[in-house]
Amino acid sequence: MIRGRTAEKGLRDYVKGIIMEEKVQFTLNGKQTSVTVDSDRMLLWVLRTTLGLTGTKYGCGQSLCGACTVLVNNEAVRSCMTPVKEVKGKTVLTIEGLEANGALHPLQKAFMDSDALQCGYCTPGMIMSAYAFLVGHPRASTADIVSGMDDNLCRCGAHTRILQAIQHAAQEMSGGQ
Repeated sequence: MIRGRTAEKGLRDYVKGIIMEEKVQFTLNGKQTSVTVDSDRMLLWVLRTTLGLTGTKYGCGQSLCGACTVLVNNEAVRSCMTPVKEVKGKTVLTIEGLEANGALHPLQKAFMDSDALQCGYCTPGMIMSAYAFLVGHPRASTADIVSGMDDNLCRCGAHTRILQAIQHAAQEMSGGQ
């Protein structure tokens, strides 16, 4: 029987042999990023624990609530179900990268101005989903916005204020038209 440090080292080497660490390079919030991790690890955990970007939240872990939404090549994806290997060579945008030069993005500002956050837990995912939606639909109707945001959940019931914030941001993002 192996005991103590020898057993611990043996287990560590055994686990290391099973987990396939890989160097994954991608652009994160405008900066080239490289991590050496288990390439099957979910992007959410790489962002939060490896890279220290805690704005993206863990909600359900099943891609159902939207709290973990980030943009990959300008498409909204659920980072809780996206292996980090899927972003290799791509561009990832998180809530932390939305502001520019210390100024809030119009969506971030609109959420604050409309008091579209209660506990705030869903807010980063809501904003990132809204951003991706508005990039593709700059002059969306109220019904379009409701439909586009349907897969994002807010347990506090701030949906009316969230909708109002997205409408205000859409107007500002499209030049006030």
